[in-house]
Amino acid sequence: MLFLPDAIGRALGWLLILVGFALLGWAVLAMRRARTSINPYTPTSAIAVTGPYRYSRNPIYLADIAIYVGASVAAGMPWPLAFLPPVLWVMNKGVIEREERYLERRFGETYLRYKATVPRWLRLGP
Repeated sequence: MLFLPDAIGRALGWLLILVGFALLGWAVLAMRRARTSINPYTPTSAIAVTGPYRYSRNPIYLADIAIYVGASVAAGMPWPLAFLPPVLWVMNKGVIEREERYLERRFGETYLRYKATVPRWLRLGP
């Protein structure tokens, strides 16, 4: 990054990439334990509420963001970060909101209670 020394930028970038992949693995494990598919094109059989799903309804998307930002920082290229806000907007409107409507129809009150207690993006703290 232009504002970081190369070694610090690379280290920070790789740390974000590793955190992203760790979060991704943790989320996939939680979905497998809930006995539901991670494939968005197959019907959901259960709501994952353990692991990272206690802190975020979308930990896989958070992992994707960490990996994307980490790769940009590690490569010392800030310009891809300019695309992040519009990508997040499209992700919210075109993917997440659609998924939430599906889960509300499929699981009703169970999903609405989960949605009321766990934020879309991230809860820091208990």
